[in-house]
This record gives sequence, C-alpha cells and structure tokens, in this order.
Amino acid sequence: MPLPIGDTIGILADNLKIRKSVLPISAKNATKWAEGLDLPKGGETVLYTGMMYQLIPYIEAMNKAQEKIEDTRIVDLIKYGRIVNKAVNLTDFMARPSKELRDSFDKMLANIAKLLQKAGVEFGSLYEDDLYSGALVYDLGMDDILEEHARKVYAVFKKYQVKNVITVDPHTTNMLRSVYPKFIRDYDLNVRSYMEVLVEKNIQPKNQLDMELVLHDSCVYARYENVLSQQRTLLQNAGITLKEPVDSGTFTLCCGGPAESLFPKKARESACKRVDQLKAVCSKGATMCPICLVNLHKATQGEIELQDISDYLVKAYL
Repeated sequence: MPLPIGDTIGILADNLKIRKSVLPISAKNATKWAEGLDLPKGGETVLYTGMMYQLIPYIEAMNKAQEKIEDTRIVDLIKYGRIVNKAVNLTDFMARPSKELRDSFDKMLANIAKLLQKAGVEFGSLYEDDLYSGALVYDLGMDDILEEHARKVYAVFKKYQVKNVITVDPHTTNMLRSVYPKFIRDYDLNVRSYMEVLVEKNIQPKNQLDMELVLHDSCVYARYENVLSQQRTLLQNAGITLKEPVDSGTFTLCCGGPAESLFPKKARESACKRVDQLKAVCSKGATMCPICLVNLHKATQGEIELQDISDYLVKAYL
C-alpha cells in the first residue's frame, strides 16, 4: 500500500503554516553552520540558505522511515499522525539524523560562506530568521499555501533592508528569483547563486587539483535558471578535467528528488539510473544541490565517490 498522498502532503503543508518549515528543526541546529564566521546579522547583502542544506539530514531520516512503512498496513495510521502533528512536531520523533550527517551538511554551508569571503564579498546572515523557501510545497502544487509563506519570507528581507540575496542551492534560487515574483507585487530582490557571484568576482584558485570529475547538473539550475557555465568555469579553473555523462546540461537526468516525499522507492529507482550514467564516465562526481547529493549517494553502492561542488572548490580556492 503506497503512502497516502493527501495526508503526507497535508503534514508538510501544516508544518509550513504552523512552524514555517516543512520539517521544523531548532534554531540552534539551523544556524550552527555559521559559528565562527563572524557574519553580521542582516544587511544590504545576505547569504540565504533557505534551510535546504540544514533540512537534508532530517529529510533523509524521514525518508528512511517512509521506506519502511511504504506498502505496509502502517500507512493507514498516517492520517492520525497528521492530527497529532498539528499539536506536536512529529519531526522530533521520526526524523533523527546522525550528528555526523548534520555536521557534513553544515560544513558545506560554511565552505560556501568562506569562498564568498575569499572572493571579497561583504555579506551577512539572517540566522534564525533565515526561513525555508517553500520549495517542496511549490513542487507539490500548493500555491495557496506557498503564496502566504512567500509573503512571510519577503517581509523578513524587508525587515533587515536586504537588497541582494546570495543563494546556496538551485531550489532556493529558483523560488526567490523566478517563483516569488509571481506572487509578490513590486518584488525587488536581486537574487544570485553563490557560484554566479564567485565567477563575477573572478575568484582565483590557490591550488590546481589536477583530476577528472563527472558533473551532475541540477535540473532546476539547468532548465529554469540558466546556471550552467559557472560551475564548469570554477571547476576547470581549478585544474579539473570535466567528464560529461550521457544526459547533461539542459538535458540532465533527474536525481529522483521530487518524488522522495511521496514515492521513496520510485525516487531510488531514478537515482540508480542516474548513478549508472555518472559512473560510466568517471569514478568521482560533483553535485550542486543537496537533494541531488543525498539521493544519488544512496544509490552509489560505493561504486562512485560523490561530493558537493563546494567540497572541491574549497580545496582549490582556499
């Protein structure tokens, strides 16, 4: 018996309306990545995480729980779980990732911040006011809930007098740059991916990595935001020889991520297909989306080493 789509989506929507995130986590865990970076709060330019990297370990833990109950009688209880979740945040009980996994994704965010600092970019952070972008509810077609949430997020930017937003992942970039303007009149934020900013600032590598790497393009970057050359420029300038899989660039193959919340097993099938394409050309690969990274990593079975692009950039540019 598959997961009940209505109740599953309902829990995510309820969380966003009540707790401002589809999977609410504590402010301490959400902002741990910024420790020791001495970033000012707010300002004209901010690095906005949209909570994506921070949420991935919890989403991964939740998906493991979903895979265990998918096609079992237990799924019938999810409708009662939605009722309970309105009063008590079930994320605290069902999504408990390891500290090691949380630390690894926090490090990716810290690496991105350090790269921007190296490039001479002056920016702040919104810390506990860095709200989830609403990407998942948008993917699931809940426009009415998204519009309400988008206005909350935009109000936070206005509160801190933000004009320029540097994003860290494709989904958040797409939400702030292409989706929010559809809901908010006179939307005036300048939104750029951190990779776009690094290329614009002409950041120069400190080390040449001299290696081959297969690149997995994000569907969202490639098809909706035209972020295709920047990642290649940064890696090639670092001495990396890029290997392209069969489906790349605008025609990149999906990692399976959009289906993970409702159809975990189908998402894994898509990830396995993509991993087969990647490992066919190289034993090391780079992603630029935390959702892609975690979905593909589950399907690697140790046959290919996948890392976030920031891991390679830090080795070359810092």
